[in-house]
Amino acid sequence: MKAGFVRGRQRFFCKACEYHFTVDKPAGTPSRKRHQATIADVARQVGVAPSTVSRALNGHSDISPLTRQAILEAAQQLDYQPNLLAQSLKSQATNTIGVLIPDLERPFFATAVSGIQQVATKAGYRVMICQSKESYEAEVSNVQALIASRVDGLLICHSRETENFDHVKDPARRGIPVIHFDRVCNEVNSAKVILDDRLGAYTITEHLIEQGCRRIAILAGPASLLISRQRQAGYLSALRKHGLPIIEELCAHIDFRPASAVAALDAWLALPEPPDAIFAINYTNAFDLILALRERHVRVPEDMAIVGFGDEFLASLIEPGLTTVDLHPFRIGQQAASLFLEQMAQKEDFQPRTCVVTSELVVRQSSLKGRSVAAKAIL
Repeated sequence: MKAGFVRGRQRFFCKACEYHFTVDKPAGTPSRKRHQATIADVARQVGVAPSTVSRALNGHSDISPLTRQAILEAAQQLDYQPNLLAQSLKSQATNTIGVLIPDLERPFFATAVSGIQQVATKAGYRVMICQSKESYEAEVSNVQALIASRVDGLLICHSRETENFDHVKDPARRGIPVIHFDRVCNEVNSAKVILDDRLGAYTITEHLIEQGCRRIAILAGPASLLISRQRQAGYLSALRKHGLPIIEELCAHIDFRPASAVAALDAWLALPEPPDAIFAINYTNAFDLILALRERHVRVPEDMAIVGFGDEFLASLIEPGLTTVDLHPFRIGQQAASLFLEQMAQKEDFQPRTCVVTSELVVRQSSLKGRSVAAKAIL
């Protein structure tokens, strides 16, 4: 019968002879615990010193071709993988960039990551991606995990909830390159890649005015969000330039959820004089509006024009096609990665700066009220 453990091994008791004992494993019995092969394991199999294995794997010329071949074959048989953490402790670099975005499922952020990866891979860096899912707590946890993994730099787009930035201030103070993109933090002296949100919003609002719209509502985001404030400022600037009144009830701040967008729409439709156009600063909410208007038998664009901010393939597939501002997320990702490489090359001499990526107005049927306009107008 089983009778506990001795030094980690199962102890047995025989009732017939009243004797306690343990049983050795037969030679060659595989361990249940997964073992990651090490340089020592490779050295033991080949019959050489671990230092010889290390030099052979690193391509040193003082190892004979025969020995190197034997070591490479043994490493392959044992599925040996280099210990990246050990290498980083020795070289003080991991050749890894940490990227933190709000939501990988959103095409904007997925495309930005593609731009980052293209530049990083070409320069010999790996990319480690985390997402906050728009949660401040998840963002803090992910930043801590990336720093603990000894990434060489951090490229970050903050969540909608983030108002405290201590979790990025500390790595920046320690000399870890921090690059902000899209949703940035002005409390950290870091390189930044931003959009000209104000100009983009101004241009798309002016486009609606040129179509004859006079009561233009704006579906803005949380007032605490910088991009929401910038896009609202561009909208207001266009109204002022064209002498249109600023009507408080036509401005709604929402959390970007579909239900919030539809609730704002219903409130506007209940007004004695509903808006004749809606500018959604988030393109996904523009989709929500078009679908909701269809259910309410309101024609787009004849009864109400709809425009969004941010362009992706669904904008051209929905009926009617959605007029948007193309943010060029791939360029944003490329620029963010390039700023990181520049900071790594210049070290202490690097001077953080802000790069602005210009957007592009893409006109489709959702905003056209019978007037002739160009299909695209570069800002």
